[in-house]
Amino acid sequence: MESKKLVAVLATGGTIASKRDESGAAKPSLTGESLLCGISTDNVAVKPVELMAKDSSSLTISDMQDISDAVGKELADPTISGVVILHGTDAMEESALLVHLQHALTKPVIFTGAQFTADHPESDGPGNLAAAIAAAANAANSHKGVLLCFGGKLLPAWGLYKRSADERDAFDLSGQVDCPDSPGFSQNVSNLRVDIVAIYPGCDATHIDASLKAGANGIVLAALGSGNANPRIVEGVKRCTENNVPVVVSSRVPVGGLVAGYGGGGGGHDMGAVGAVHSRTLRAGQARILLAALIASSKNREDIKNAFNDFHKMAKT
Repeated sequence: MESKKLVAVLATGGTIASKRDESGAAKPSLTGESLLCGISTDNVAVKPVELMAKDSSSLTISDMQDISDAVGKELADPTISGVVILHGTDAMEESALLVHLQHALTKPVIFTGAQFTADHPESDGPGNLAAAIAAAANAANSHKGVLLCFGGKLLPAWGLYKRSADERDAFDLSGQVDCPDSPGFSQNVSNLRVDIVAIYPGCDATHIDASLKAGANGIVLAALGSGNANPRIVEGVKRCTENNVPVVVSSRVPVGGLVAGYGGGGGGHDMGAVGAVHSRTLRAGQARILLAALIASSKNREDIKNAFNDFHKMAKT
């Protein structure tokens, strides 16, 4: 008789593990073991791992590193056939990308969660969890990189973003590109500070300068349109370059490939001229994670530029 495949299920908190208390506030209160009770796993054995119980909005980059390390530990266990990570949706794409960047996978790794709490009459957690376990037990998903199983979709980590705050089908991709292979960046990112600065019409470089003063190792701009700003932001980027702090330009626009084509004193072309790197696909949250991983790996500006140009050149080096 063929033995059951064993899937590790890492609990980190999030809406999937939350119930509302007497005040009406939703808080993570359910363990991974309790969430697995009653889930039909179709001849798959599960191993609950209680890692943390946090809303993903409260996660630090150190917490994300802990999640990645825990995934690595389970992947190294020869008895484990796949890994599922139960995670809050607010920062799901960030943790998923970090795990993808740090682990060259030979087993499926699947993130999932929920839009509605466990005590909601239309809770989507159990369905997402059952589907994620099935995906993690499917050897065909072993070499696809880290995946998200959510709302009936199976999506790659690269370019992932949360598109809806109240729909079951909550995630999509910012650009239709092939998910690059993991570079296996194993360096720890816990002690790095990479800030995100929001760009808006008429803004100045106050927040860029504040990040520099705070000792940021890198800065991501959530810029306008295809990655544009104004001359004051360009001057702020120039100061970052002079201080050897890398700046990556993303966009507040959720979908589409970004091109550094505009001039006029503050466009993406002008920011590139003073040292900024344009993120072709990744939006600000994931751009922050990739930049942190590159900085931790002591990559130079050319490496960073290649990595954000859909990663394909970087993945081959």
